[in-house]
Amino acid sequence: MTRSSYGDPRVERKLLAILRILAAADAPIGGRNISAALREHGIDLSERAVRYHLRLADERGLTQNLGEQGRVITDKGRMEIDSARASEKLGFIISKIDSLSYRTTFDLEKQQGRIVLNVSLIPQKQFPEALGIMKEVFRAGYCMSELVAVYQSGERVGEVAVPEGMIGFGTVCTVTLNAVLLQQGIPVESKYGGVLEVRGGEPYRFTELVSYSGSTVDPTEMFIVGGRTSVREASITGNGRILASFREVPAVVEGDLDDLFTRYNSLGLGGILAVGRAGQPLLEVPVGLDRIGLTIVAGLTPVAALAEADIPVTNKAMSAIVDYADLMPVWDL
Repeated sequence: MTRSSYGDPRVERKLLAILRILAAADAPIGGRNISAALREHGIDLSERAVRYHLRLADERGLTQNLGEQGRVITDKGRMEIDSARASEKLGFIISKIDSLSYRTTFDLEKQQGRIVLNVSLIPQKQFPEALGIMKEVFRAGYCMSELVAVYQSGERVGEVAVPEGMIGFGTVCTVTLNAVLLQQGIPVESKYGGVLEVRGGEPYRFTELVSYSGSTVDPTEMFIVGGRTSVREASITGNGRILASFREVPAVVEGDLDDLFTRYNSLGLGGILAVGRAGQPLLEVPVGLDRIGLTIVAGLTPVAALAEADIPVTNKAMSAIVDYADLMPVWDL
């Protein structure tokens, strides 16, 4: 079934949104839960309307009806998501960031809750070598956290099922910091994913930037595939190109940031490379009036070193929400 057969573009957009919800689910899901998930993405579709769209999806082979259990997406449905035109994907990344920021429950005071993970799939036979390479990067501090998670073949975490012969390696995502800031009453705007040049172990300037709001894919995944980093060199010599994210917060909260970041770091979380001044460019990136720029290490930075070493890796940014208590120090592996 071609996309033109959908007819109304509004129906197409809603179908794609429903397919994305199903693709992210780790079990069959029904119309009520799909309707609730759509509202988190700013789409107000009643349970009855969702059931109508699901029937259309069933007819086209995009979903499978499992009765009372709910629906699951089919391989054809996943292909439809992948082939959706760019105009339908614009804004999806920033929408996902915002949604995950509100769904993350990690509490600084209680030191518990759920946080966002990136999941990378690494060949099991090469995992010991891969771990050694990544530990160089963790040791250099080019990570969001030294806390990680490991998943064996056959396990599923969030949107990712770990295939046979692979290891799932979870790294803390920068969206976790968004959630922490929001819980402290600090609104945060995710602006760019980029490649950051470091000199002498210090951030120097961004060499490449991609706006989250204008991207159809996660920028860090794109930079890894494009071979734009030199993370291993940066880790060993202090000079190179790493992955980083650029955020903005209101200038009025400047006095609260030091204490907040100190508490954040004390829990094994971190990744904050630079904090700017009100209205002043940070690492050659301009910021809005009465805004402060934040530069944060991208969570996938340690994994970028594997691509540089020609170890095959598949990255799924922002793909799971897990309990903080389930993470372990990378040094325990």
